[in-house]
Amino acid sequence: MDIGDLDYRVRTQSGCIPPDLVSRLLELGHAEEVEWWAGRGEWFCAQEWARLLAGQGREEQALEVLAPYVATGWWTAVRTTAELLESRGRADEAIALSRSRMEAGHPQALDFHARLLARHGRGDEAFCLLRPHVQDWSIAAALADVADSIARNDEAAALLAALIPDGHRCDDPWCCRGLDPDMVIGLLATILERQGHIDDAIDLLRTRTNNSLNNQDQLADLLARQGRTEELHAYAATELFGNAARRLAELLEERGDVEGAIAVYRQVGDVSICPGNVAVDLARLLARHGRGEEAVDVMRTLADAPGGAEDWIVHVLCTLYADQGRHQDGLAYLDALKARRGQEEWELFWIRLPLMAACDRVDEAVEEAMAHPEGNTCHTVSHVARLLAGAGRLEEAVATLEPHSPANSRDLAGYLIGLGRVEQAVAVLQQNRPKPPPPSPGPWHDTPPF
Repeated sequence: MDIGDLDYRVRTQSGCIPPDLVSRLLELGHAEEVEWWAGRGEWFCAQEWARLLAGQGREEQALEVLAPYVATGWWTAVRTTAELLESRGRADEAIALSRSRMEAGHPQALDFHARLLARHGRGDEAFCLLRPHVQDWSIAAALADVADSIARNDEAAALLAALIPDGHRCDDPWCCRGLDPDMVIGLLATILERQGHIDDAIDLLRTRTNNSLNNQDQLADLLARQGRTEELHAYAATELFGNAARRLAELLEERGDVEGAIAVYRQVGDVSICPGNVAVDLARLLARHGRGEEAVDVMRTLADAPGGAEDWIVHVLCTLYADQGRHQDGLAYLDALKARRGQEEWELFWIRLPLMAACDRVDEAVEEAMAHPEGNTCHTVSHVARLLAGAGRLEEAVATLEPHSPANSRDLAGYLIGLGRVEQAVAVLQQNRPKPPPPSPGPWHDTPPF
C-alpha cells in the first residue's frame, strides 16, 4: 500500500469503495466481499470490517485487518487502531502507538496523543507536551480541554491570553498560525465558563468581532446553557446572522413554548442580513408542529418577493408541499414561476422531477429531463437514474448512467450493488483512481502548508 495514494483516495472518496456503499454491501448480505476487499487496500471496507469484528469480541482479528494499513505509517489507520485499542481497555498500547507517530512529527498526532493521555490519568504529561505548541489552533483547543481535567485552567488561560498582542487583528488566515484573537477569546471564554465565571465569559465574548462560526454562535450557546433567556432575547434582536435567534427559538421550543419560538423568528426576520435562513428556520419549526399551511405561506411570501425565488428557497417550498402530499400544488407553483420568467433553468427544473414521480408521472419526468437543454449531462442523468431507481427500475437506471461513467461512478455502483452485481460495481469505482499530488520533500511540517 502507498500512503500517499491511500490518503488521497480516502480524503476525496474517489477511486475506492466509499463508506455509504460499504454499508450498502453489508445491508444486502455481501459481508464476504467487504472482508475480501478489506485485505486489498480498500480502507473503508477494512475500517468497517474491523469494527464489526471488534463488536463480536474478535479484537485480535480486527487488529490484523488494520495492521497492513498501520504499517505504512498512515495517520488515519494509526488513529483508528489506537481508538480500537482504547475501546477494548488497552490504553497503554494505544498511547504507545500514537506516541510513535507523534515522535515522527505527524501534525495531527500531538493533539490526539495528548487527549488520549489525559483520558487515562496522565493529564499533566499531556499539558507539558502541548504547552510549547499552544500557538496552533488545534493544540490550543486541546490544551484548554486537558487543563480542565487537571485543574490547570488558570495556567492555560494565561498562556492563551499572552499569545496575541493588544489590539492586533489578523489580515490573513495564517497570520497567527490560525489562532487569531477571536479564537483565543472563544477558548478563554470556555475556560471562564468552566470555572463558573459566567459574567466574565459573557463580557469577554461581547468584545469579539464575531461569535458566529459554522451556523453556531458561542455567546448565544453560553446564554442558553446558563438559562439567561432575557439576555439571549436582547442579543438575538441585534445578531445579524440569525444564529442567536435560532438558538433562542430552539431553547423555547425545548421548553414547550412554540408560540414564543415563532415570535422570535418573526421579530428578527426583518433585521437579519440572512432573512432567507430565518424564514426557512421558521417554516421548518411550523412544519414540525403540524402547521404546514403556515409553513408554506412563510416560504411563498419569501419566494414571491422580488429576487426571492432562488433555487434553494424554491426547493424548501416544494419540499414542504411534498411533505404534505401536495405534489400538484408544488408543480403548479413551478409552472407559474416558469411562466413569469419565460424559461426554467436546470437549477429550478430538477425540483419538479420528484414531484412528477410522486404523481405517477415517472416516464413523463424522464422524457422532459432528457429533452432539457442540459439533458445529456452527467448531473441530469443522475437525476433521471434516481427517478428510475425510485420506481424499482434499476436496470434502466444503470443503462442511463453507464455512458457517463466515470463521472457518475458512485451512483452507478450503488445501483449495480442493488442488482447484486458487486464485482462490476467495484470495477466501476476503481476504474478512475486519481493520482495524488507529489509529496513535499522532507519530513512532516508543523507550519502551513502541511
